[in-house]
Amino acid sequence: MSLLDPKLWTGRIYSDGWVASQAGDAAVVEPATGGELGRIGVAGAEDVRAATRRAAQAQKEWAATNFEERAAVLRRAGALFEQYAEEIHQWIIRETGSVPPKAGLETHVAAQECFEAAALASGTTGEILPTNRPRLSLARRIPVGVVGVIAPFNVPLILGIRSVAPALALGNAVVLKPDPRTAVSGGVVIARVLEEAGLPEGLLHVLPGGPEAGEALVADPLVPVISFTGSTAAGRKVGEACGRLLKRAHLELGGNSALIVLDDADLDAAAAAGAWGSFLHQGQICMTTGRHLVHASLADEYVERLAAKADHLPVGDPFTGQVALGPLISEGQRDKVHALVTGSVEAGARLAAGGTYEDLFYRPTVLAGAGPAYDHEVFGPVAPVMPFHTIEEAVALAGDSEYGLSLGILTRDVMKAMRLAEQIPTGIVHINDQTVDDEAVAPFGGLGASGTGSRFGGPRANADAFTHTQWVTVQGDIAVYPF
Repeated sequence: MSLLDPKLWTGRIYSDGWVASQAGDAAVVEPATGGELGRIGVAGAEDVRAATRRAAQAQKEWAATNFEERAAVLRRAGALFEQYAEEIHQWIIRETGSVPPKAGLETHVAAQECFEAAALASGTTGEILPTNRPRLSLARRIPVGVVGVIAPFNVPLILGIRSVAPALALGNAVVLKPDPRTAVSGGVVIARVLEEAGLPEGLLHVLPGGPEAGEALVADPLVPVISFTGSTAAGRKVGEACGRLLKRAHLELGGNSALIVLDDADLDAAAAAGAWGSFLHQGQICMTTGRHLVHASLADEYVERLAAKADHLPVGDPFTGQVALGPLISEGQRDKVHALVTGSVEAGARLAAGGTYEDLFYRPTVLAGAGPAYDHEVFGPVAPVMPFHTIEEAVALAGDSEYGLSLGILTRDVMKAMRLAEQIPTGIVHINDQTVDDEAVAPFGGLGASGTGSRFGGPRANADAFTHTQWVTVQGDIAVYPF
C-alpha cells in the first residue's frame, strides 16, 4: 500500500478532503536533477479563508472530544510515520536534497512528536489557586481555536509536525502552510498520515502557497496564534503583523551558531564534530555551525583537518549515490552562498577548501578568517574559522551576533564549559557536541534575531504555545453586594 500516490494529489491541495485550489498548481521539482516529481496545488487567499472557516467549525467538537480519543489519533499517527518511513524517506531525499540519514532523522522525530503529543492530550490542564474568599479558584488551559502554522523547506516534516501534533492534541484545529518547494514532505505527508490515523475531517488543512497565502493566514481573524519557522527577515514581518492584530506569534528564525573549541579539546573529534555541524544537509539548517571559534594554539591545525574532511566528502544526488552532501534547494540559494564565500575571500579570508559548485551541488567550504560568510547566516555548507586567545575573547566573539539560537563548546573541562555558556546569550547549548540537534521532549527556540524563545518541545512549552489560560472561580451561593 502506498501512502503517497501522486495520482491522489496531483493539482490539488489538502483542505477538508482533496479540493481544487484557487491559485492553480505548481511542479514538485527534484533539486538534484531538475526533474518534475509531480504537481501540487498552490493556495491563494480565498483558499485560506475557506480553510479557516471550516477549521473553526470543526474545532469546537474536537475540543470537546475525550482526551483518550485525541491521544489515540496521535499514537496511530506516530506508528504510521514508522510504518511508512521508507516511502516518506524517498520523498524527503528527492524533494529536499537530503541524504538518507537526515531523512531518517525526520521520520524518527516526526513519530516522536506524535507520541509526545499523545501524552500531552492527557496532561495536567490547570491548577488550584489560593483565594481570600470562600470559593474555589482555579486556572485552566483552553485551546486557542485555530492555529496557523507556516513551515520552511529545509527540514519540512519536523518543522511542520512539531506544531501540528501538539496543537491538535490540545484540542485545536490547524491550517498548515508548507513551503511550496517541499509541499509533499512538509504537507501531504502530514495530511495523509493524520488522515489514515483517523483525524476527523476539517481539523487539518494543508495549503502550500507563497506570500499571498502566508499573509492571508496571518491576517485571518479566525486564527489567534501563528507558529512560524523561517528566515529572520520574514519572521520580523510576521511578528509585526501579529503585533498590530494583537495575535500571539511563536517565531523560530535564523541563526549563526558558534562552535567554541577550547585549547584542551581532542582535535580529531573536534574537526569531525565541526564538519557535521557545518555540512549536514548542505548547511541548510537554522542550527548549523556558522562560526568555528578555535583557540589560537589549535586554529591552524583545526583548519587543516577540517579542510581535509571537506575535500574528501562526496557531493551528489543522494537518491542515486552514497554521498555526504546533496544539492542546495535552488539557484538563488546557491548564488547567495557563493557570493558570501567570494566576498569573504575578497575581504581577506583564506579559502582552505571548497568554494566551487556544479549546478546546485556546492562543495563543502572552509574559510580561515572573517568576512561576510562569518558575519551572516549563510544557509550553505560553509565553515568560517576564527581564532581566539582568551576565554574573554571567546565570549566576546560568540556573543557578537544578532542571533542567539545554538552554541557548542568542545573541551575536556565540562565545568569550564558550563561557566562559559552562562556568559553567552543563546537558547540552546551543547557541551562536547556541535550545534545541530533536536528532540521532541526538549524545549527549542532562540534569542534575539533567532526568535521569541522556546516555543516548541516538551509539555510546558507546547501548552504555553497552543492554549490560553482561563481563571475560573466557583462558590455555592450568589455573592452578596451592597448595591
